[in-house]
Amino acid sequence: MGSYLHGSAVLGGLRPASDVDVLVVSRRRMVDRERRALLDGLLTISGFANGARPVELTVVVQSDVRPWRYPPTADFRYGEWLRDELETGGAPRPEPMPDLALLITLVLAGGHTLAGPPPERVLDPVPHADVLRASVAGIPDLLDDLDGDTRNVVLTLARVWTTLATGEIRPKDAAADWALARLPPEHRPVLTHAKELYLAYRYSEESWTDELRARVRPQVDHVLAEIDRPPRR
Repeated sequence: MGSYLHGSAVLGGLRPASDVDVLVVSRRRMVDRERRALLDGLLTISGFANGARPVELTVVVQSDVRPWRYPPTADFRYGEWLRDELETGGAPRPEPMPDLALLITLVLAGGHTLAGPPPERVLDPVPHADVLRASVAGIPDLLDDLDGDTRNVVLTLARVWTTLATGEIRPKDAAADWALARLPPEHRPVLTHAKELYLAYRYSEESWTDELRARVRPQVDHVLAEIDRPPRR
């Protein structure tokens, strides 16, 4: 039905480590041979090692999201962080994906069509309450990756905090700026460094001093406390 660009390319511009984020809306679920062919193609073209950018591709069947219900189901999802698992375990299968609430919201806001009709003709708006609960749904998985994906986890938590407080899904650097203005001074260096890495370096070039590493968990705990704080009236 349609293919739509979202993420950094639409929000604020691609950064050195940014994926190319694409949402595809389909009329039907894929069969196994189609899943395998799509996965094989993505494994070939995606990633800096292949001389291109990483691709994050999500395929959703329209009837799974229109009319909207939560949690939505993704028919197929590919990202470089899944590469090892997919190479050994086979093509992605349909599964619940709360993040689709955020993706669809970004697609509708960005309006960047790669193929097919405009997104508002194939997708329903996501209720704000579902955007908020999708924002926090991935926090446990994020925390599991804190040591190995520090920059991304720190920035994503800042964006969750920003979204809950403002109702807006902002680019990671803009969310970091919002959060930095509200963090105590002792917690700003970690987020400042994560933002600098995001703006200028690929993941393979990421580095943290021992001093900054020691500050990561206290900074994350502070942001988590802000995320858990009841909304101010």
